[in-house]
Amino acid sequence: MSVALPTAIVVTTLLVLIFLGCPIFVSLGMSGAIGILLMRGWAGISQAPLAMFGQLESFTLVAVPLFILMGEALFHTGIGGDLYGALSKWLRGLPGGLAVASIYACAIFGAMCGVSIAGVATIGVMAVPEMRKRGYETSFAAGSVTAAGALAMLIPPSLLFILYGELARESVGKLFIGGIIPGIILATMMSIYVIVRVIRNLSLAPKEMGGVTWREKFGSLTKVWPAVVLIALVMGTIYTGVCTPTESAAIGSAGAFIIAAVVYRAINVKSTREILRASLLTTGAICAILACAMIFSQFLNLVRIPDAIAAWAVSMEIPRYGVVIILMLFLILLGMFIDGASMVIVTTPIVLPAILALGFDSLWYGVVLLINLEMAVITPPVGLNLYTMKSVLPELDIGDIIRGTMPYVAIEVLCLLIFIFFPKLTLWLPSTMG
Repeated sequence: MSVALPTAIVVTTLLVLIFLGCPIFVSLGMSGAIGILLMRGWAGISQAPLAMFGQLESFTLVAVPLFILMGEALFHTGIGGDLYGALSKWLRGLPGGLAVASIYACAIFGAMCGVSIAGVATIGVMAVPEMRKRGYETSFAAGSVTAAGALAMLIPPSLLFILYGELARESVGKLFIGGIIPGIILATMMSIYVIVRVIRNLSLAPKEMGGVTWREKFGSLTKVWPAVVLIALVMGTIYTGVCTPTESAAIGSAGAFIIAAVVYRAINVKSTREILRASLLTTGAICAILACAMIFSQFLNLVRIPDAIAAWAVSMEIPRYGVVIILMLFLILLGMFIDGASMVIVTTPIVLPAILALGFDSLWYGVVLLINLEMAVITPPVGLNLYTMKSVLPELDIGDIIRGTMPYVAIEVLCLLIFIFFPKLTLWLPSTMG
């Protein structure tokens, strides 16, 4: 059978199911199964369960529930509020200091949980009302937190790096370390944007009156430092090669429970049940997507789609960076309709062969991909961070949230271009690992 007709049927089925609102794992599994049935018959379908379980049988993926558990434990401590409070005291003197504090608070909190919507919910519920109370323009305040929440996707321990590493057969530890410099640079670019905007238009964020004593500044760190030390320990053991990412995830989850129990006294039967339940739900959702994506990937391999795209990329009569930019534009467009985890799982088997055929590094591409996917959670119509902000602060208008967030898309595009054309910024730190 010609591959054209099955491919058209599978792609059409996938798009229809997605736009009908079916869960992404159902859409991937059903469309992939239909394609395999058309190409190989029932004998091919009978192998699907083995492929699904085989995809999940990985030591690397054990890090996923452990890092989620670490994030959920710290989430229940209320450390996000303490973190924002500490940074707001230290950065208050800057133009738009509270917005800058919210950006770095989201970045650090992202290093604790690896989930963007958790940062938006935790920091946003405290930071945005505080900024509005002090005269900050509503869309400006909401946009800074909504966009900064996406930093959790890039700053380790990012769950998307684990998924990409598993699919690309790339070192998750090197991906984690490779995301540190881009994460810091992107957070700094966002902060510079805030400062410049406020300098040019003081009505966006009135100047803070009254100072903060050094005693108050250092006092604000008393509850925050244990979690920051924990993050440094987790990343440090990965960087030095003492532990694998999975082993570091175990250290992180155990340390998070100790901090929650000893420092915050937030662990009891009820909170433990909530932590475990949330961790199971998130882990189950990721595993379901990953397993069903394996069926879809099997169909793609049957019709040799990755090989065709790799051949197309090499045959293009334009510079290889031009091909990369075309692929990035495609991913930005697709990200408006599909969540980040699904994007990594669906697109990596298709796009990565083309990237490798062009002579690029898979580690570099993984970092660039996640910078790209940060835009997926802040662009309508399916930007999860936009609706998370609306859900935690219902009084905000969704139009104000979108309007305040859109300038950060341009910042992320600029950051994306920097790391596309200067790959050594990504590859240098992983090359120094122990």
